[in-house]
Amino acid sequence: MWREQICAMPLWHHGPGHYDCVFVSTDDTLEGMPSMEIAHVLCFFSFVFTNGQTYPCALVHWFDHLAKELNDLMGMWMVTPSFLDNCSKNLAVIHIDSIVCGAHLLPLFGVEVIPEYVPFHNSLDLYCGFYINHFVDHHTFELVS
Repeated sequence: MWREQICAMPLWHHGPGHYDCVFVSTDDTLEGMPSMEIAHVLCFFSFVFTNGQTYPCALVHWFDHLAKELNDLMGMWMVTPSFLDNCSKNLAVIHIDSIVCGAHLLPLFGVEVIPEYVPFHNSLDLYCGFYINHFVDHHTFELVS
């Protein structure tokens, strides 16, 4: 069995927070990337419903697909952070069983030189678009393909 750790921590080794991105299963009738969405995990929590059942959940910020197909140049899917009409983040509470695995996103850098003051920990807030890196490992390549 393959296992990985998904993080949503406000402090990571006495430094900035560590908040992972994940693949979320949204359509079991499809296969590959069309069956999933990308989300940025902001926190994990659970609650007990009135029937005594505990529900483990995650608060996520959704990403929208920029196209329904792979990017021709890079061979990767492209996403952008999702925002509502009032410019607030498109957030949702999901059951953790819908999380498939972690996702590695690469910013769409463009042609500009990246300033030295841009820290790694908030790149998801600084860039408008991302490639989904399915070459990061064998499991992700098989999952997305």
